[in-house]
Amino acid sequence: MEKPPVPMEYLTVGFIGAGKMAESIARGIVASGLLPPHHMSTAVHSNPERHDVFQSFGVSVFSSNEEVVEESDVVIFSVKPQVVKKAITELRSKLSKDKLLVSVAAGIKLKDLQEWAGHDRFIRVMPNTPAAVGEGASVMSLGTAATEEDGALVAKLFGSVGKMFKADEKMFDAVTGLSGSGPAYIFLAIEALADGGVAAGLPRELALGLASQTVLGAATMVSKTGKHPGVLKDDVTSPGGTTIAGVHELEKGSFRANLMNAVVAAANRSRDLSQS
Repeated sequence: MEKPPVPMEYLTVGFIGAGKMAESIARGIVASGLLPPHHMSTAVHSNPERHDVFQSFGVSVFSSNEEVVEESDVVIFSVKPQVVKKAITELRSKLSKDKLLVSVAAGIKLKDLQEWAGHDRFIRVMPNTPAAVGEGASVMSLGTAATEEDGALVAKLFGSVGKMFKADEKMFDAVTGLSGSGPAYIFLAIEALADGGVAAGLPRELALGLASQTVLGAATMVSKTGKHPGVLKDDVTSPGGTTIAGVHELEKGSFRANLMNAVVAAANRSRDLSQS
């Protein structure tokens, strides 16, 4: 007989792996008020700095992953892809079907995660680095036995560090190419915009501040207005004006095609890595 879902006020969440992503998610959950910090736990084996970081905001820190699993209703595997199999198989005997399992390990497929765990109540999540500042773009795919309620719960947890989207797992290589690798493309764009400002005569600090805020503002306009970015671009390009002159230069350099090619190249590389 299936156990009823654990009410949110009693829910406990454990992190296998005490790295930056686990820290970001835990901090987001606490900041959003979803769970008190003592409802979360992790294990630190040898790094006192990571022990102190989690304890500093109230997360329970154990000496073994087994203790974390025993105390948790939701177990999030936030270890590096090359060690996730070892982490799961070592805990297999404790990963009962009443525990919802989540993996954020890049490139590791649900069929493998489920096989290693011994059951299919698993959800795969692909977050990205802006989760560290509460602006992540995460995508999830549900395992065979994961319910819609499980998905809603994970969406709520990861929603504390940004936005959560849902997609079929076969799209995850493309997700990696866009949102997984995408922050690096935008960092390059911000750096280039700032360099352009310096070349045009601005002090470096002012140029970087204007560039980063401009990218943030433009992204917020797309997100909040619901307008197509092409429409927003047209709104700011007046006939014979400064903006269309700049856009013309970008088009001569195949700006859009280069970004599209970057996403496809990263997606193809992700596909290659997942098959190796």
